[in-house]
Amino acid sequence: MSKLYWSDEERCLVNEGRRFVPSRLAWTTDEGCPPAGREVTPLQALAQLAEQQSLRRVPIGIIGPREATPAQCELAADLGGALARHGLQLLCGGKSGVMEAACRGHASEGGLPIGLLPDEEWQAANPYVAIPIATGIGPARNAIIARACVALVAIGGGVGTLSEMAFGLQFGRLVLAMADAPQVDGVPRLAGVEAVLERIAMRLFGQL
Repeated sequence: MSKLYWSDEERCLVNEGRRFVPSRLAWTTDEGCPPAGREVTPLQALAQLAEQQSLRRVPIGIIGPREATPAQCELAADLGGALARHGLQLLCGGKSGVMEAACRGHASEGGLPIGLLPDEEWQAANPYVAIPIATGIGPARNAIIARACVALVAIGGGVGTLSEMAFGLQFGRLVLAMADAPQVDGVPRLAGVEAVLERIAMRLFGQL
């Protein structure tokens, strides 16, 4: 993994003569690229870009069961809040349980959670969804969530969550597991919110 540097003078992320373009989530080489500044971790780089509010808000999905445990809900709320603090957009299924907790955490930190609902009317969303999208297609909306997100984080879950994880892998997305999410080959299981954010940051910066 190549090192990342933050230029305080230019307020940009630099890597081996390349500048990161937040609006495109891509690296570019140009003559105006500043010299390397101070070395930063992927998570520190993400925090710097979040301060500038310049990141393209490609969604991060939090997926999990409607009938969630208190521990799962607490973890989902913590992760949702952390996404908002780091300038990341939350997309979920918009219903209860893990989805509602994630939206609550995201909204509490100033985020605007998107809920992609299986229902025909937007009123079926949980009260913390800022942008409800009624699809009317039932569980098939799981494939849309997986396709739309750059990364998916599963917290607990059963067959429905497993389908979203499988779609995510099929579409080449970063899929991560927390708590007692289904065990799936190729999906790392992480213990804490910071570890999840670090992996997401690495993905956004092309290091995964």
